[in-house]
Amino acid sequence: MSVSVRAEVAEEAQGDQGVRRQVELPEDRYADELAFLAAYDDGPRPPGWRLTPRAVVVFVCGSGGEELEAGDGRRLVVSRKFVGDRALVERCVVTLAGERGLLLVGEPGTAKSMLSELLAAAVCGTSTLTVQGTAGTTEDQLRYGWNYAMLLAKGPSREALVPSPVLTAMVRGAVARVEEVTRCLPEVQDSLVSLLSERRMSVPELAGTGEAGREGEDGTVHAAPGFTLVATANLRDRGVSEMSAALKRRFNFETVGPIDDLAAETELVRAQATAALARGGAAFALDEAVLEALVTAFRDLRTGRSAEGWEVERPSTVMSTAEAVQVATSMGLGAAYLGNGRDVVRTLPGHLLGTVRKDDPADHGRLLGYWDGPVRRRAEGGAPLWRTLWELRDELT
Repeated sequence: MSVSVRAEVAEEAQGDQGVRRQVELPEDRYADELAFLAAYDDGPRPPGWRLTPRAVVVFVCGSGGEELEAGDGRRLVVSRKFVGDRALVERCVVTLAGERGLLLVGEPGTAKSMLSELLAAAVCGTSTLTVQGTAGTTEDQLRYGWNYAMLLAKGPSREALVPSPVLTAMVRGAVARVEEVTRCLPEVQDSLVSLLSERRMSVPELAGTGEAGREGEDGTVHAAPGFTLVATANLRDRGVSEMSAALKRRFNFETVGPIDDLAAETELVRAQATAALARGGAAFALDEAVLEALVTAFRDLRTGRSAEGWEVERPSTVMSTAEAVQVATSMGLGAAYLGNGRDVVRTLPGHLLGTVRKDDPADHGRLLGYWDGPVRRRAEGGAPLWRTLWELRDELT
């Protein structure tokens, strides 16, 4: 092992403090805001909550540029983290305060996962009690497993038990998260039904062993006050593993839609792309006109209608804000590392094509149709940037 690699391993072994991460957890990234809001609002809190429901809404939606003052004299402007309907966030918070399951549904890339992370971080201080739903997710991943070496050596015991994130959340009275719940097989999903209705989990292997602890003598774990569950599901996955009627009744459904406002979406793409480039040691190099053209193209293709009202044939792939961030980041990285004075706008058609034709080869033709429609008409209207994009049509063939 080289000296540099040994040094990196040693640094990681010292613990989380000072270790660089590609993506920070919201509870770490916004630790100062969370601590401030805990002191700012000392109103009533549901059992187990770190913040009041009102403070959770402020944490997610921001203070609107207003500087807030806590009782101890500290002042802070709380940043806006979720660009969406404040009423949606308020309904989500009320659902969690009532200890009811919350299901966030919507198209891919609409920040459902980010919203669930922010809510969990604000409510219970951690967003890491998470199960990623896939076709390979097992019931044990939602309930518990065993350290089999310890199980063989000592038999069933609390020491040998490996709790799932959901079981851990039940014991702590915290928020558990299940991502892409409709990708789990129906029999796996059904294990959530009793958890959300009875608020307990049976561990029969511990019954009568004297190892019950928090569990009763029958090995049943009862959820502590504050426990609840936030799940996400993509509308594009509808029918993959349809949720049972019984499970649906255990959730309040909230639909997270695309960002309505062009300026707000552009600002979000700029902020997230800038952060991604900063992690890579590069500066953001897309000017306002190029960034707005990128976001405008995504919005036109996503909605099937341009801002001017012209019809656009929608591609089958999802032209999400998250994809726009990835394109803006790629263009910025190209300008930073491979630019050599080349106009960054010349790379936009190729990046758009790579995004559009992910699902259906026919989407290539739909993008060409967009170029022959709104792009050409804007160029003919005298918009310089759109004229440049029209001249780059051959990049798409």
